[in-house]
Amino acid sequence: MPRIAIILGCIALAVLPLLGASGYQLFQLTLVVTYAVAILGLNLVTGYNGQVSLGHGAFYAVGAYTTAILMDKFAVPYWATLPVAAVICAVFGFLIGLPALRLGGLYLALTTFALSVAVPQLLKYKLFDDYTGGVQGIVIDKPDAPFGLALNSDQWVYLFTLAVGIVCFVLIANLVKGRIGRAMIAIRDQPLAAEAMGIDIAMLKTYTFAVSAMITGIAGSLGAVAVQFVAPDAFGAPLSLTFFVGFVVGGGASIVGPIFGAIFVEFIPNIADQISKAAPGAVYGVLLIALMFVAPGGCASIVRKLAARMPWNRKTT
Repeated sequence: MPRIAIILGCIALAVLPLLGASGYQLFQLTLVVTYAVAILGLNLVTGYNGQVSLGHGAFYAVGAYTTAILMDKFAVPYWATLPVAAVICAVFGFLIGLPALRLGGLYLALTTFALSVAVPQLLKYKLFDDYTGGVQGIVIDKPDAPFGLALNSDQWVYLFTLAVGIVCFVLIANLVKGRIGRAMIAIRDQPLAAEAMGIDIAMLKTYTFAVSAMITGIAGSLGAVAVQFVAPDAFGAPLSLTFFVGFVVGGGASIVGPIFGAIFVEFIPNIADQISKAAPGAVYGVLLIALMFVAPGGCASIVRKLAARMPWNRKTT
């Protein structure tokens, strides 16, 4: 019961900015939710399944471009593009994961990193210019609130993104707590024992990668709607590294970790820039290193320690 109350309280706190936040602040919070969903997808395959991926920016790009193309070229409503992007990214992730996840460790990391480098170049290819807009990208309109709701566009996009984000987090939380989640963790920790128990390691890794790509692709769709613009250079290798930083900062194998990771990658660069206009990257690096010293297990490890001290979690004798 206390856990449910905490979850409901966090949701209420997330909705609170609708009452007084500016348009720019709502835009920043929308990106936080979007990045949290993207990092959640990465956390599924890296944190729970133990497969290092440095290419999730590619799936984010595919989801974003799917939404942008459907909205711009085919006049599909923004909300209807999300399931299409989810399916396309799941299939893309499955096809990539089928050969790639038979690798492991640094070899898999290098393979996925190559994917994050290749996808932006493919988006610039002249053969696809009629759909992708080439290097110029695609500009889309920000949706208005439906049903006559007394919300402006920024408020509605934030609320819509938040609702989709909550659904994604609930789905992944249920997945990792079930039989499939236990199998993923078993593969991560003891692959030989998992195989001896009859788990099809290669296939489960592939399915996990597909679901991970699907979640990150949904995040890309949400990001396209929020930013109203997609271009190949926005989805380069640095984006994949940003997601990985968010994953490490938040903490692996944690549902709440991606939220903290998303807050870090969205706000800390701005704070670093305010501290030093001359060397914001150096300040960012120092803050990141300091955080890793304070919480080597990520922010989720601090949350776990605090939760363990709560009265309802203490063991009575």
